[in-house]
Amino acid sequence: MAVAVTVTVPEGWEPGAFKARVDQVLHRFAAEEAGQLTAIDSSLGPVADAVETAVADGKRLRAAFCYWGWRAAGQPDSDALVRAAASMELVHAAAVVHDDLIDDSPLRHGRPTAHLALREAVRDHPQPASAARSLAMLAGDLLMSMAGQLFVTSGLPAAYLGRARPLWAALARELIAGECLEILHTGSAAPDTTISLKVVRYKTAKYTVEQPLLIGALLGGAGERLRAGCSAYGLPLGEAFQLRDDLLGLFGDPALTGKDGSDDVRGHRPTALLAETWRLAGEEDRERLRTLLAAGAGTDKDTGTDTADTGTGTGTADADAVRDVMRRLKAPDRIEAMITARVEEALHALDELDLPGPAAAALNRLAHSAAVRRS
Repeated sequence: MAVAVTVTVPEGWEPGAFKARVDQVLHRFAAEEAGQLTAIDSSLGPVADAVETAVADGKRLRAAFCYWGWRAAGQPDSDALVRAAASMELVHAAAVVHDDLIDDSPLRHGRPTAHLALREAVRDHPQPASAARSLAMLAGDLLMSMAGQLFVTSGLPAAYLGRARPLWAALARELIAGECLEILHTGSAAPDTTISLKVVRYKTAKYTVEQPLLIGALLGGAGERLRAGCSAYGLPLGEAFQLRDDLLGLFGDPALTGKDGSDDVRGHRPTALLAETWRLAGEEDRERLRTLLAAGAGTDKDTGTDTADTGTGTGTADADAVRDVMRRLKAPDRIEAMITARVEEALHALDELDLPGPAAAALNRLAHSAAVRRS
């Protein structure tokens, strides 16, 4: 099911070439940080490896939104700006390491997540699972610190950086608020779409689209109208991005997503997809959902036992049963409609801004890339 939007291919911009520029910045910066870490003590090698692995892959959408916020403000291409934009990907890498740890996710990009990969480094520890989780948490903390470091050393003038610095505090606060809201509402006896959409907005939408776009625009000296337009475009598009992620999490191909297809069900997470299913369900279906979701025993963090390792909790059969209920109630169609509405809202806001041609075309294409994807 695809979102019906018209996409114009931007002139003078090749997404693959841009991604390569960001990858080069990130890989070099992460390698330098890893080298400094292992210089302290060679036993830190596995943590250094986790840091480099966290930035190895990615679509680099957040960097792209930051870049085109800059260009939307009328600024030219800049290697220093690309470095600043790449810092958005380090924020994402930190968030991913922490999120996988909180959710006990076993896979990311088809590889073991940091808290599982680090177990080999602590195999002789009295509590290896707990120790590995602690190392992953600290690796995520380091990645967030690296984001700030890359931003301030990007090469942009201090006066430019000062324009965007206040938004960094808001970005971190709101990202953490979203993660906390998800934790607080995980396992809710009555999933609620309004709450789920608030989690979507603060955990993902703002730091994925709106805030990188705003940071780029602020770096470029954007006025009030452009800043308001960035939010009007970025918030609904960021929500569409996460709603697509919700669908891919259960209905996507794990070979393409690189994630465990039962994660959201096993964790009984407050996704909009689950909330809409609950809203549409009658009492019989709700009782079935209660039974299926209760089967997900989660993780015993006191003993460090992961359901992903032991095979306990909601398995493939239970996830398939939840999918069947969702399909029968047409909940995925509701999420598709929500995605379409948000993409249309974002594109309407974009049209109202009267941006320079390359920026308008690129942001049009990015709207499609963010909302219509298979991974």
